[in-house]
Amino acid sequence: MSQEAEQEQSDRKKYEFRKVIEDLKNYEGSGTQLVTIYVPEDRQISDVVAHVTQEHSEAANIKSKQTRTNVQDALTSIKDRLRYYDTYPPENGIVLFSGAVDSGGGQTEMVTKVLESPPQPVESFRYHCDSDFLTEPLEEMLADKGLYGLVVLDRREANVGWLKGKRIEPVKSASSLVPGKQRKGGQSAQRFARLRLEAIDNFYQEVAGMANDLFVPKRHNVDGILVGGPSPTKDEFLDGDYLHHEIQDKVIGKFDVAYTDESGLKDLVDNAEDALADAEVMKDKQVMEEFFEELNAGELATYGFEQTRENLVMGSVDRLLISEDLRKDVISYACTECGNTDREVLDRRKSTPEHTCSECGVDVEATDEDREDAIDHLIEIAEQRGTETKFISTDFEKGEQLYNAFGGFAGLLRYNTGV
Repeated sequence: MSQEAEQEQSDRKKYEFRKVIEDLKNYEGSGTQLVTIYVPEDRQISDVVAHVTQEHSEAANIKSKQTRTNVQDALTSIKDRLRYYDTYPPENGIVLFSGAVDSGGGQTEMVTKVLESPPQPVESFRYHCDSDFLTEPLEEMLADKGLYGLVVLDRREANVGWLKGKRIEPVKSASSLVPGKQRKGGQSAQRFARLRLEAIDNFYQEVAGMANDLFVPKRHNVDGILVGGPSPTKDEFLDGDYLHHEIQDKVIGKFDVAYTDESGLKDLVDNAEDALADAEVMKDKQVMEEFFEELNAGELATYGFEQTRENLVMGSVDRLLISEDLRKDVISYACTECGNTDREVLDRRKSTPEHTCSECGVDVEATDEDREDAIDHLIEIAEQRGTETKFISTDFEKGEQLYNAFGGFAGLLRYNTGV
């Protein structure tokens, strides 16, 4: 399998896992009755079954009858799922979730989900029983690869944050007390200049303190540090050895940026394109640049769910572009009177609306089977046509435009179809 195909498969799995995690995080249990089990690939299934059996026995001592019943039912459900596996779990292990969750109106429903072969190996066996499912270890596995520290500063303000894979994460900010330049001459001007230099030095120390506190604990995982700001500020900051020596050694570039607020962090990443050539966000930026070039001056771009789908069906899409933040369902309304099929895309949290056939005007009903994840719907067609799928971050301007202006669906075409 090529590197591109492996990345595409990994992105697809991450998307599917994130959907499940988002659902799990919304579930709540009454009391400590939601069970989570992390199983590494080298742990024998028989050992896990024995542990679950022991926990089921000990749950008989829970005083609350409802909690006792719910915990034992959850453990029984997990035990039933474990029967599908042989001696060991699949590669990278499995994570099991089961419990009675609040379904509204004082009612509960039993939910059981099994996630096989996460993107990173499960490191150790873990049994957890609480009012929430334990998703944090799984979320850490799904974090995008690549970690860069970001610092932007001038003599008025500074911001420090991370570039994690494709995502820019502002963390700390500071404002300075450095006074403006004094134009008066004489001894008072000299004293003012000295006090101003002291204030600048103090501010640089404060910024370095923020950066060191954030970056030093992660220094062994950081791929590089980027520093941005106007000249000579960033040069003074770096030349003054304010940063911890291990962080200073990881500085891979300094860049001019127009702003030093949170938007300056995005400018810094944009201007550091060459230094970040291998970073995931740069790959997203390059493909979106190509999309906008075709959109403005070429003929090989499409966007919107219906147009993109139609081009996919014709086999004309070379790369399917989907926003990472998209959470939409598509409903297919098949008219039994005229045979027409209409499709409607809506937020996955909204209920299925009523619909009138666009061809003959007959009211058409849709069942749960007529509703599916819009991304899964398009990717299934893409896989049949040999189309590459790319998930695009919203952490840069054109990535945001894909989500906000184009509905989160677009494509680069192999040839112009006129659609």
